[in-house]
Amino acid sequence: MKNFIQTLRNIFTIDELRTRILNTLLFLLIYRFAAHVVLPGVDPEKLAGLQNQTSGGILGLLDMFAGGAFSQASVVALGIMPYISASIVVQLLGIAVPYFQKLQKEGESGRKKINQYTRILTVFVVAFQAPGYLINLRAQSPGALLTYADSPTFFMVSSTLIIIAGTLFIMWLGERITEKGLGNGISLIIMTGIIARLPFALYKELESRMNEGGGLVVFLVEIVALFAIVVFVILLVQGTRKIPVQFAKKIVGNRQYGGVRQYIPLKVNAAGVMPIVFAQAIMFIPATVAQFFPESASWQGFAAALTDFHSIWYNLIFALLIIVFTYFYTAIAVNPSQMADDMKKNGGFVPGIKPGRKTSEFIDEVMSRITFPGSLFLAAIAIMPSLGKIAHMNTQFAQFYGGTSLLILVGVVLDTLQQIESHLLMRHYDGLMKSGRIKGRSAAVGAAV
Repeated sequence: MKNFIQTLRNIFTIDELRTRILNTLLFLLIYRFAAHVVLPGVDPEKLAGLQNQTSGGILGLLDMFAGGAFSQASVVALGIMPYISASIVVQLLGIAVPYFQKLQKEGESGRKKINQYTRILTVFVVAFQAPGYLINLRAQSPGALLTYADSPTFFMVSSTLIIIAGTLFIMWLGERITEKGLGNGISLIIMTGIIARLPFALYKELESRMNEGGGLVVFLVEIVALFAIVVFVILLVQGTRKIPVQFAKKIVGNRQYGGVRQYIPLKVNAAGVMPIVFAQAIMFIPATVAQFFPESASWQGFAAALTDFHSIWYNLIFALLIIVFTYFYTAIAVNPSQMADDMKKNGGFVPGIKPGRKTSEFIDEVMSRITFPGSLFLAAIAIMPSLGKIAHMNTQFAQFYGGTSLLILVGVVLDTLQQIESHLLMRHYDGLMKSGRIKGRSAAVGAAV
């Protein structure tokens, strides 16, 4: 406890670090305030239908990422997710389109152009999603729209513009956090939305156990199990396979350069949370298609089987899709040929492996081997919330037992702690741990979501 207090003193002794922490907290407080500002013309007391719809499924996941703004018909109802979608599209374009590949290699100027394209695409994504959100709001909670009957066109247009402005404001807040705060702003905003649901979920689970059975003992066992799962997720996020790289010696004048051995850390889970996101989107398709064939008993039965989140078939197909998408997204995110070419240009080589094509094949083989256990672990984490629900946990509390939310929480917290520790070590203070160092992760938007 004494060491912890001393560490806090060291953190707030550093002026720059203290300012960044306070700026981050201020920006996140503004975001949480905006999440409770309801759209003009909407009665927040009559949103029961929308809130019931977001109690589970993919809409429940979106509501969690938005910090409850989705179910509250807030001015930032769509949260930061349109920006995430636009970032993923631009990231995929960087693999398939030569122009975006060229921008990625242009350094800072190329990054600024890519960010500008991402912002423009975000506006189009929100302009497409906002009317759909408002139509769904009217269908689920028609009594909440106070001004819709008098002027439906004005309500739709004005509310769409407000939601677009709200998303752009959240995007701006994320960029300000990255620039003037601590950590990646977009990731912290998503984490804040997720963790804002945790106290309510804990209270509901405790209330459920005290009233329906199990009592305090079962609740404490669930907390211990949650802690063990968090440790397991940390191992998955931090797990790497180090490939040794030897650099050739160079003699320049009287000095020797190179000749040192370094390592390329290949992550066990290089795909992050993207396989879960893609798999959830695919699993949502049967229910969507079934809405167009209400008279077809076969389609309705098939959709019902694949929308029961606790059934064996749903979880089996969901796990298989995650494994497939893990391989797919790892192949996109990791380019062995480029890694081999970069090593060759800098005079590096893997001991015992010829530079060039052989090195590329070796890295690809290693990635294939470590991706398989990584995909199995990721699939196991993804179906943990369903297992928690089968164990009669509260739905909101079960969502913290795995899935996208837990992976994002662990990744963002580790990244933020790593940045705090780097500030401490740079000024010759002790780190956050007595032994070892906190390993951060990529702060890119794609890795965050």
